[in-house]
Amino acid sequence: MKALRIIFPLLAALPASAPAVARQPAEAECVVPSKPGGAMDLTCKLAQKALQSKADSPKLKLRYMPGGIGAVAWHTIVSQRRGEPDTIVAFSGGSLLNLAQGKFGKANADDVRWVAGLGVDYGVIAVPADSPYHTLHDLMNALRRDPEKVVIGMSGTIGSQDWMKMALLARQAGVEPRQLRFVALEGGGEEFVAMQAGYVQVVSSDVSETSIYTASGKARVLAVLSEKRLPGAMAAVPTAREQGFDVVWPVIRGVWMGPDVSDADYRRWVQAFDRVESAPEFARMRSQIGLYPLALTGDALTRYIRQAVADYKRQARQFNLVREH
Repeated sequence: MKALRIIFPLLAALPASAPAVARQPAEAECVVPSKPGGAMDLTCKLAQKALQSKADSPKLKLRYMPGGIGAVAWHTIVSQRRGEPDTIVAFSGGSLLNLAQGKFGKANADDVRWVAGLGVDYGVIAVPADSPYHTLHDLMNALRRDPEKVVIGMSGTIGSQDWMKMALLARQAGVEPRQLRFVALEGGGEEFVAMQAGYVQVVSSDVSETSIYTASGKARVLAVLSEKRLPGAMAAVPTAREQGFDVVWPVIRGVWMGPDVSDADYRRWVQAFDRVESAPEFARMRSQIGLYPLALTGDALTRYIRQAVADYKRQARQFNLVREH
């Protein structure tokens, strides 16, 4: 069967060229639309750390607003806090997939203002350090024998990006995705807590979420869903492609703002992230949490988001996962 892949081009950032903008405040807020410990949390913490490295940037406080894999935060900001000039919200490729599938109701990509992409992540399939599965083939063979004996932890429900990653791999292994036994959890932190407790045997996750647990020796990655091997801590981990499964899954991570934020305040934030992302120390910060380079802010990011949502929607329709409104 022809492989189903989602690969978005990495666009070059546009240079900032705007009139004078408002001054940065002393404090601002980054909303994490999940519980602590997942990649959304890491996204806000990366923004927090990067901004702290610049003297003219605000001190960024984190606020957790879990629920609906980002839906609660989305609707709270869009309906009640539309014009807050100093509130940014973390997003990921999973947020865009939910938008594409109609899981945020009638919401669409143009309902908010896209500020900055901080990096790109990649999907992984991970198991406990003492798992009997040592390769992706080991896992897929177990699923072929009895898919209900292997419990898979994922963030979200059917149609989420974690579900999609495993569904694509299973389909290539000759296993019907709806036969798989998933446990739906809220964010990557809960996935790994469940795995350490023995409630799930496998986690469909991402490099940034997994790096914390592999570094501590609590988890082992069977495959990364990148086009080629990744540098750094994941260099020894084979891709799914190397193991005969042609599945690639990149995940953009970044921040957005409410739709009624003024042009001046929006430009202020875009320029703030342009400055921090161009600094040499940002590359080190990004690498430390398992993200890879992606230079997108403002208009360039907005165009990328629109195209990504359209691409996700086309892919999701092949699985009959799009809710039409």
